[in-house]
Amino acid sequence: MSITHTTPQNVAAADEILSDEALAFVEALHEKFADRREELLGQRETARAQAAETGTMDFLPETREVREGDWKVAPAPEALQDRRVEMTGPASPAKMAINALNSGAKVWLADLEDAASPSWANQVDAIANLRDAARGTLGFTSPEGKEYKLREDVPLAVVVMRPRGWHLPEYNITVNGKTGSGSLTDFGLLFFHTAKQLIENGQGPYYYLPKMESYLEARLWNDAFTFAEEYLGIEHGTVRATVLIETIPAAFQMDEILYELRDHASGLNAGRWDYLFSIIKYFRDAGEKFILADRSAVTMTAPLMRAYTDLLVQTCHKRGAFAMGGMAAFIPSRKDEEINKAAFEKVRNDKTREAGDGFDGSWVAHPDLVPVCQEVFDGVLGEKPNQVDRQRPEVDVTAEMLLDVPSAGDQRTEKELNANLYVAIRYVAVWLSGSGAVAIHNLMEDAATAEISRSQIWQQIKNGVVYTDTGSTATRELVSDALDKQLEVLRGEIDQENYEKWFVPAGRLISDMVLREDYPAFLTLSAYDLMESTR
Repeated sequence: MSITHTTPQNVAAADEILSDEALAFVEALHEKFADRREELLGQRETARAQAAETGTMDFLPETREVREGDWKVAPAPEALQDRRVEMTGPASPAKMAINALNSGAKVWLADLEDAASPSWANQVDAIANLRDAARGTLGFTSPEGKEYKLREDVPLAVVVMRPRGWHLPEYNITVNGKTGSGSLTDFGLLFFHTAKQLIENGQGPYYYLPKMESYLEARLWNDAFTFAEEYLGIEHGTVRATVLIETIPAAFQMDEILYELRDHASGLNAGRWDYLFSIIKYFRDAGEKFILADRSAVTMTAPLMRAYTDLLVQTCHKRGAFAMGGMAAFIPSRKDEEINKAAFEKVRNDKTREAGDGFDGSWVAHPDLVPVCQEVFDGVLGEKPNQVDRQRPEVDVTAEMLLDVPSAGDQRTEKELNANLYVAIRYVAVWLSGSGAVAIHNLMEDAATAEISRSQIWQQIKNGVVYTDTGSTATRELVSDALDKQLEVLRGEIDQENYEKWFVPAGRLISDMVLREDYPAFLTLSAYDLMESTR
């Protein structure tokens, strides 16, 4: 075998998950697709440079026939017909996996990406938990003796796993002397260990695909699925994938992405923060019209966000695919009734808008919010499993509408600068310590929050933004002082040992991200380098 790997010592099932047979499959995936992956990542840079040069983007002329053609994706399997409530969260530790499966949601997005800290132990443990969940044997006993088991009195959530994006490496896997792909590793290990069991259970190997930037990247996933099905002797089309439309180039290629995956596609999802982060990333050199308002002020009713979500619903339903709404990050409080009431109201309003717009279901980040989302979608769907029949012919979205950043407003405040620094540092610190989903001020934050936070700050410095609340100008000096102040705030909230171990390096990382001249493409790449170097 030309594959080498390390084995995490603190994962009980590591030797089973990293068996010779499973690694041989991961090796085969790399040998078949790793070079194409690298080539496509290079094409991202070319596309970004073109956007920077022209200050615009458009639907692709070379794929007009696909957009105008009369075709549909393969019919959804029974297990994915009703997706009105999807619970999201990491698959490690086991306690969180069990709580998600037991939540009452129709689907659980088992996250090995943005809500996971990708230490090798976490990734392997997540695969082991998902294997045991497929077998029906997943359980956990806390140090205090509390037992967590899979419920037998209600249907468990259908598992849809999100692997890491194409851009992320896996340093603990090497194939032919080259660093492994996080995507191929996550997909390969889970598929090998669960695909046949899931089919036996009346479900199947289902995935959420993140961070794609072109239909050619979707084609790569489709080819990987076809290869995997052949490798294990599984019927073609058994795999089902839902694609997150969370980059600006992908918003211009929704039809094309579904077309490439048409034998394996089941829908598209609207990923809010990563989408806005992508707009900043792509048009960071394109001047004032692309300077985003405070992220807290950019609502889903802003014209550019309406254009994006309306187009997504229309495209999906035209092609017989499901349109999935975005994350409700609010976390109810079991101690503070006021916080609880506000969270429920915000989630209800958000889900009511989505259901009214034609979405077939939506995401929540906490089990207590499942009933709220369910109630809203029940009110629209009734006994129907989805509303794919709602075609939205009135929607007519242009390139200009998708790029209308000024429509989100011009509120840019120093108050939000401080909030962004606080959240970014706090999130990265917890991420480095091994947890990828973090509750901060009653919001469940993941990597997308840190990405847009640091991107906004970099953009504000680059353009010398004048803050609307103080009249101060965004400079490196002002931001550096603000960062130091937020570190002091955090120092007062965290015990000294954890502050020095995790928050100091997180502060350095965020400082480098926002103050450097060039724009780092992904925070998670630098954070992963830091995590692995200190392991």
